[in-house]
Amino acid sequence: MTPRRPYYLNLREIRLPLGGWVSILHRASGAAMALAAPLFLYAWMCSLESAEGFGAVASFFSGGLGWLIGLGFLWALLHHFFAGLRHLGFDLGWGEEKERARFTALLSLVTALGLTGLMTLGSLL
Repeated sequence: MTPRRPYYLNLREIRLPLGGWVSILHRASGAAMALAAPLFLYAWMCSLESAEGFGAVASFFSGGLGWLIGLGFLWALLHHFFAGLRHLGFDLGWGEEKERARFTALLSLVTALGLTGLMTLGSLL
């Protein structure tokens, strides 16, 4: 006799493969960028209005919270781009095999994190 299936999804017990995490992060990064875009456009508008506005925006993004927000947006942009290329490859029929899909998932994660790290180091130096 087969065990009864649960009526709910216990997210702590589900073991997603790496590709599942990349897909979820792809959606989350897209949503984060969509929600952050108006804020960045407002900051851009303020920075273009006057020298004081530019100074205020520059000082915010060079400080702790602004720097973290910019870093998060940079990671979201890079991850969304590379995971989007991965999904585009799936749409074209490339990389659907299990090993290739696992490799491209790892590659998109490592590339986005690595480039975010390199750009962060470059901005600190």
